Amino acid sequence: MKKNPASEHGLLNLRVLFALALCSVGATLGALSFASSNSTGSSTTTATATITVAPGGGTPGTSSNFLLVGQAPLFNRGMNAALTIFDHFVYIGNRSDGSNSCGDLNGSGPVAPVLTPTNPDGTCTHVRPGIQIVDINDPSNPTVVGEVPASVAVPNAAGQPVGVTSRELRVWPQKKLLIEMAFRCSRFIHDCPRGNDTTFPFYLKFFSLNDPVHPQLISTFVPTASRLNGPDGQPLKIKPHEMYLWVDPNNANRALLWVSFPTVSVDPNRPNLEILDISKVPSGGTPVDIAEGNWNQFFPGANNPANYDFDLAVHSMAPTADGTTTYLAYLRGGMLVLDTSAVVDDTDDHFISLNDKLLTPIANRPNWGAGNTCAGHTALGCSESHSSIPIPGSHFELNVDEVYGTFTDPSFGWPWAWVRLIDVEDPAQPTIVGEYKLFQNSQAFQGSAGDDAATEQFTSYGSHNPTATPDLDFNAWHSGGLQAIDISNPASPLQAGWFSPQPLASVALEDPALSRGPNKVVMWSYPIIKDGLIYVIDIRNGLYILRYTGPHADEVQQIKFLEGNSNLGNALRLAEDNGS
Repeated sequence: MKKNPASEHGLLNLRVLFALALCSVGATLGALSFASSNSTGSSTTTATATITVAPGGGTPGTSSNFLLVGQAPLFNRGMNAALTIFDHFVYIGNRSDGSNSCGDLNGSGPVAPVLTPTNPDGTCTHVRPGIQIVDINDPSNPTVVGEVPASVAVPNAAGQPVGVTSRELRVWPQKKLLIEMAFRCSRFIHDCPRGNDTTFPFYLKFFSLNDPVHPQLISTFVPTASRLNGPDGQPLKIKPHEMYLWVDPNNANRALLWVSFPTVSVDPNRPNLEILDISKVPSGGTPVDIAEGNWNQFFPGANNPANYDFDLAVHSMAPTADGTTTYLAYLRGGMLVLDTSAVVDDTDDHFISLNDKLLTPIANRPNWGAGNTCAGHTALGCSESHSSIPIPGSHFELNVDEVYGTFTDPSFGWPWAWVRLIDVEDPAQPTIVGEYKLFQNSQAFQGSAGDDAATEQFTSYGSHNPTATPDLDFNAWHSGGLQAIDISNPASPLQAGWFSPQPLASVALEDPALSRGPNKVVMWSYPIIKDGLIYVIDIRNGLYILRYTGPHADEVQQIKFLEGNSNLGNALRLAEDNGS
């Protein structure tokens, strides 16, 4: 996500837009999907990569090669966040908080609500703001059966459920451990009140799922830098943003968290990435910081953050299933490959500096977009590397950019963001071989009837979170719906299907940056494949459970569990044998 130094919301990276009717290929929801041959998209070849422009996904209420199995609107609360699954329960966080704020356009002085107040006293009701617990034993009838109250999940420094968001969730199933990442939500784009990282603190919380419907808090942990002190002389507290859960394939009692801490600092002791050993947490122990890295200092001119639009930082990361290699999504810095084999091999928690473990020289990193500084609104777009994941059983990486609309940053809006396929067989020289975008990301959309002011401001037709099998990428593409991308030939990605739901008539809280445009679909989470079905969260419209019926559907049907932000379930098998 992009850091806007002039605003309080900090790190972001998404663009906002509006969905128009694309083509007659889409079927209305609930009808049988069309054959994938109708939705592969057109492609062109540049000097470096094949670019596919897919026609479907930007029209709410249409689908191709997906069947809707079940859905849960989650009390029409809006502002839904990440999901995780344990047994037959789904846990869903909240992008907002437990206040009654409508957001605030002002950093000081009188409150200027972002959303139109819904109550006579000028407030907005935040409905069921805790972590929702949904029983999916019958996927056709997902039912909310519990909630971790916001007062337990996201208390602020005063112990109140205000100003903090339950943004990220993971489960270590073998240990029945629910992991929550929480941090300050924005007055600007999350419907939260004014505050700072002291009044609205950040932390990780760990819950026991011995009773899955009534999670019990085990401990709270505030991450710190191991080699850098703060003004108080204590280890510097550092704010997390994304996490990847890795369970050791050779030791089911060992689990590590890869955690990003986006910073533009060139201080090698201020981590952009930290790896925490959480193996002892289920029995009451504390996470141990075993590895850190920051590579900003190797980028030319990075000592002046303006040379990279204040946008040079690790947003997220994903290791290979065996943990030995990690792909870094570096926002304006593109994608880098990192050797993390020493972390895997060292089971005694000796501290490891990752600063000298880059496998990709900065000069050789794959470049895209309009440059280190980018005004936006050109066909090249701006590099905003958001997610980087390995394609199982291959030497390719899938990279996702994320861009909001102009409400968030003037450089955002069209052409938003899309997917790139990168050959990493030689990690010292990664090469972009294919690109996949939607019609709304193309030159033909700019200035069209669908490209109106509200779409440019308050919608994102940008890619977001991916989960990949050897031949498919399921990508939550904001207002482009859930995209199924055939990546069996990474040099020629094809549209294999899409799902764009009929939006709810109304919700308690709109997302100020993503759902105030004409298109009210905002697919957001890393999709999870469980027992052949796909579970995905729409920020506005809730939980969707889908069956994919397009090309390589048999590959999906054989999967017991897979998600893009952990190595759980079938991840190792797919990586080792390409799904055979």
